[in-house]
Amino acid sequence: MTTQDDTILTIPDDMNGIRLDKALSTLLPDYSRSRLQSLIKEDAIRINGQPHGTASYKVVTGDVITLSLPEIKEAEYHAENIPLDVIYEDEHLIVINKPAGMVTHPAPGHSSGTFVNALLHHCKGQLSGIGGVERPGIVHRLDKDTSGLMIAAKNDAAHEHLSSQLADRSLSRTYVCLVWEKPTPIKATIDRPVGRARTDRMRMTAKAPVDARSAQTHYHVLETARQDAVSLVECKLETGRTHQIRVHMQYIGHPLLGDPLYGAPQSFQESRSRRLELDSSEKEQYVLNFPRQALHARNLEFIHPVSEETISLEAPLPDDLKTLIDTVFSK
Repeated sequence: MTTQDDTILTIPDDMNGIRLDKALSTLLPDYSRSRLQSLIKEDAIRINGQPHGTASYKVVTGDVITLSLPEIKEAEYHAENIPLDVIYEDEHLIVINKPAGMVTHPAPGHSSGTFVNALLHHCKGQLSGIGGVERPGIVHRLDKDTSGLMIAAKNDAAHEHLSSQLADRSLSRTYVCLVWEKPTPIKATIDRPVGRARTDRMRMTAKAPVDARSAQTHYHVLETARQDAVSLVECKLETGRTHQIRVHMQYIGHPLLGDPLYGAPQSFQESRSRRLELDSSEKEQYVLNFPRQALHARNLEFIHPVSEETISLEAPLPDDLKTLIDTVFSK
């Protein structure tokens, strides 16, 4: 039985004998191949009136294909009218400048006020329905207290295209951070697998965890404060492991300022802050008590999934990081 919302297609002569999922990806370019494969498994695709759950089925000229999309369920998360700093937006994707303190996805303890809640409101009716559940096609995440650029797709095709770029590294992400002391050499690649720590499941580590995954971070020291106490560092990700920059910089002995999980011991921080020779105790306390990891996702470059234009975006430093940098590098 068909309904007025069903999509009905007929296999043309030039597609005779090819796989069902490949034929559908050509006939239905707005759907990703993985999405179509899921719909086939869910029996949402019928061939000549019969459900067919095998993506490898070889279609025959004249086969009538019926697509019946499952009803989109209400999102598990509710929309909230939370202002977003939109850097770029069109019908296919959105890029925002995430503030520090905003969680990406709702989770225990953070059921509201997240990027997802804000997107559900901002992009109502535009977001991709994946697996029958309406949710934003977030391509990558930022830690709660890391600020900067995040991208989300509004449809399956854009999501798959951008996720592929993330996997093949054509989607480029560049961060800036403040670390203790001066890394040497001033420009290098940290190539060290990252995985979850055995003793604390909230932490990641680069010290040979069992579930370690390949991770590479390219860093470049941009500026160093007096007596090499603190450095402003640019980091470019080759991979995107959880807490990667924070873990890698700690691993080479230069943890980020303000990092609650991977920061340097208090005595170490105090001795290095004294090297800065700041002109007031208030400034010294600002440096020592910076309330989050001093990390900002500044640049994002990707290939637009439809126009194939290279999009390069930059997010200005937030006020707290600008103040920290001004304080550390004040003369």
